[in-house]
Order: sequence, then structure tokens, then C-alpha cells
Amino acid sequence: MSSIEIRSKFLEFFEKNGHTIVPSSSLIPKDDDSVLFTTAGMQQFKDYYTDKKDAQSDFHSKNTVSIQKCIRTSDIDEVGDSSHLTFFEMFGNFSFGGYYKENAIKYAYEFITREMALDISYITVFKGLENSPIKKDEESIKVWKSLGIKDIREEGMEDVFWGPTGSSGPCGPTTEIYCKDNKGKDLEIWNIVFNEFYCYSSREQLLESPQTVRLESLSFKGIDTGMGLERLVMIIQKVDNIYDTDIFKSAMNKIKENSDKWDIKGARIIADHIRASTSLIEDGVIPSNTDRGYILRRLLRRAIRYAKTIDLKIDLIELVDNDKVEIKEEIRKEIERFEKTLEIGLREFEKGRDAFILYSSYGFPLELAMELAKEKGISIDVDKFNEEMKKHQELSRSGALQKFKGGLADADDPIIIKYHTATHLLHQALCDILGDGIAQKGSNITKERLRFDFSFDRKMTDEEKVKVEDIVNNKIRENLYVKNIVMSRDEAEKIGAKHFFGDKYGDEISIYYIGDTLENAYSKEFCGGPHVGNTGEIGKFKIQKEEAVAGGIRRIKAVLQ
Repeated sequence: MSSIEIRSKFLEFFEKNGHTIVPSSSLIPKDDDSVLFTTAGMQQFKDYYTDKKDAQSDFHSKNTVSIQKCIRTSDIDEVGDSSHLTFFEMFGNFSFGGYYKENAIKYAYEFITREMALDISYITVFKGLENSPIKKDEESIKVWKSLGIKDIREEGMEDVFWGPTGSSGPCGPTTEIYCKDNKGKDLEIWNIVFNEFYCYSSREQLLESPQTVRLESLSFKGIDTGMGLERLVMIIQKVDNIYDTDIFKSAMNKIKENSDKWDIKGARIIADHIRASTSLIEDGVIPSNTDRGYILRRLLRRAIRYAKTIDLKIDLIELVDNDKVEIKEEIRKEIERFEKTLEIGLREFEKGRDAFILYSSYGFPLELAMELAKEKGISIDVDKFNEEMKKHQELSRSGALQKFKGGLADADDPIIIKYHTATHLLHQALCDILGDGIAQKGSNITKERLRFDFSFDRKMTDEEKVKVEDIVNNKIRENLYVKNIVMSRDEAEKIGAKHFFGDKYGDEISIYYIGDTLENAYSKEFCGGPHVGNTGEIGKFKIQKEEAVAGGIRRIKAVLQ
């Protein structure tokens, strides 16, 4: 049975059993800052478990089914074995007060044993927790026994209790289904979560001291299940590992046919990381040195490094299973960037350079230095690296404080104030011309000029610079009001005000906006001021220079005339 057929059978089975098919959500979670990426099928449904949204209204059913794209990098060092991936797809059926344990277990049993024709090796259930509202799952035991399952194993909080994700959220006991792989090894393939409580603490706190955390019963009990497509396909297709399934067959064959130094682990890492990177770029992530962009950059650069290790004779772009030109172009650009970094970094590594110098001076990632060191049987002093990084961050934090004040050398000087407002106009104009993906990386203002650093991966064209200049000068000529308003952080983020310094802001935020009203303002930014009263006070704006500062960071110097 092919992976395509397995997908169809899963969706069709639950659709005929009263579930609405819901498409996979983006890998970038919507309205959920508790995680960087979508890591489970239930993430797009979190609000339905807590009654913030109504499933019946949105899906015309209290029950849904999906095949969700997921990214998890916590086990990145395990990628290359028989079963670990960074990108995978999760089968899941969900219920928001529609059905509970008995039906959820029976659906799973029927799909596994009849639709997939597999034998269940054993089942796990929650054994309960003393002096807690979280009791032993007697109901699941009873249902599984009624279905003829004899091997039922009781386990604790760490194994068969799910959630919450982030600092709080729905959670509950689980029951897991194990089947044998092609080698006769028992492998967990499906986890059924019984969302019963809302926990007001993190999972770490819940595991550490479950009797002390605040748990409340949900207004209705919910079902959340997860089954990895790739593992299921491996078992169905009777192969020894996920990389021998039809999901990876084409990529793995291409790598093997074009590798002069074949290494199975290296080939698997390349196949996984290119697949993951393609999906991340498709969902709007671009390589950078922070947050999601850093994860993408790390995946691509590991793939590039292993391509060199196995002497891969084809371009990594040829492994991209996607026809979108922009995806291949983004990967190509990152390959070109890293080729230079890798060449210099490897040379310096061979000279015995300190890991922090490799990182700070050459952009060489610590993880890559550690992998190389391990291969050569030498060690890296991670404590020393972290100590140096702390000093580096303290310097950066000092610089960020100046940046938070607008990078103003003298905040009382009228000329400085004009440059400050011009900087806000420049930032928005850059977004207009180069796209909203750019982000401020630094700002410094003196009486003679403004300097603005921003994330962008190429030199601006002369035409782009002229367009940016024209926009700024047009906004100056429009004599737009510059106004200030204070609001809560949540409100400030909802209106789309630009911000760059994370938790350095308090709960109350000062917003400077340029325009008649907050709604139609040309520019909105978190800012402490000061600014001119209207843009007509600024004068003529002229870009003097645009240049590279570091990989992926550009700098504009401009003057007022």
C-alpha cells in the first residue's frame, strides 16, 4: 500500500464516521507564540478545547480529522537512525465534546486492525497519580479488554500524560498503540489523548510537582490523537526504516547514485533536512540568525555540510520535491552564503581556532563545530563558549538599550529629533519596497547623519534606493502629523506596530505613529520618542550609502539637507 493510499484511507475512514476533513495548518502557528513551529495536529484546534471557538459553527461538526505538517528539532541529533525526522506529517482525529474514550479507542482499533490489517502488540494506559484529581484510566482498560486486547501496560505521567504545550493549556491522560516493525521491534504508532483538564502551569512544572499545580476540569471532554504517517508507512510497507519507504525513495536513490563517499546516515540527514527546509520556506520562513529563520538556516547548513562529507555530485536543489521557483532560489542563495562561511570556517577550525571566535568572527555555528570536533575525537569547551557568549550578549544588550532610545546621541537636539522621525519613515519605506520580511537590526543617529541596519540578503539596486528616497520625501512633503499613544502590549501588537526588542518592553507600550489616525497611519512603531510634530519639519532626505554589515544584514547611511 502506497503512502498516498494510506493518506486517503485515513481521511475517508474518519469522514464516513462523522468527521470534517480540515486541511493542514501552516508550520508557523497562527496566534500562538508558545512554540516556534507547529509540532502537533491539535495546535490549530487548541481554542476549540477551551470553548474559545465553536467547532460546530466552524466545521459543521464537533469532530474533525487532519493530516498536519509538523516540525520538531528537539531530536535533531537522532535524525539519520531508523525512525527520527525533523519534518513529519501527523494523522489526527479530534473531538470537541462529540465523543470520548470508548469511541476514540474503537475508531483507532478498527482503523489499525481492519483498514491497515495490522496486529496490535500492546497498549499503554495511565496508571494514575496519588493525591491528585488525575486518576487511573479504568475506562480505557475496560474498552481495550472488550476489544480482545490482553497486553495492557500501565505507565506514569512522563509517558502517558500529554500537555500542556507552552505555559498553560489543555491536558490529559493518553493511551498508546504499539505495533511491530519489520524487525519485530515494538513501535509506538498512535497516541490518543483524552483532554480532560486545563493546566495553569507548564508541562515541566506539572511533571515536577503535579500535586501543586492548578488543574481545572474542561467544560467538555475532548479527543486529540496523533499518528506519524512515516512510521505507519514503514510498518505497512514492511521496510526496516522510514527512509526506505516510498516517501523518501526518490531522494535517497538520487543521493546514492550521485555520491562518491556513500554514508547512510549522512544521506538520510540530507534527505530529511531538505524536505523540512522546503516545507518551511513554502510556509514563509526565510533563513536568518534568529528564531524560525535560524532553525531553517541550521537545517540547510547541516545538509550542505553532509553533502560535502559524502561528496555529493548534484546540487541539493535537485532534491527539492517542489516546483516553486522561489523555494529553490531561497535554498540556492543559502548554499552560496554558506559555501563561503564553510570554506573559511573549516580552514580556521583546522588551525585550532576557539569555537567562539569561529562563531563571532566567521559565523560558524557552535553545533557544526561540535560535530566536527566529535568526528576528529577532540572536545570543545562549551562552558567557555557560553561564558564568551554571555559577555557578547551583555555588550549587545547595552547596544540594544541605546537602540531602544532610537540610537540618539543627544535626544534633546532638534536636528537629532528630525533624524529620528526620518528613521521611522525610512524603515517603513524599506518595507514598502523590499517587503515586510525585513527587520530592523540597529539604528544610530548623530547630528550629521542617520545609520539604519536591517535584515536583507542582497545589495539594493539603484532603482530601489531611489524609490525609498522618493517615498520618504513624499511623506515629508505631505506634512503628516507624528503622534504618540500608550496602550497595552497586546493591543500594540494587534495594530501591527513594529517592534524588535521582545521582553524589554513592559505591559504598557508607547507607540509613535505618522498620519492622521492610528488606523490610516503610514508608520507605527514601539518607541519612546522624541519626534517632530509633523514630517514637514524634517527637510529633504538623501541616501548616501547602502552597504553590507554582515551576512544577511545591510546598512543605510542617510542625511537631511
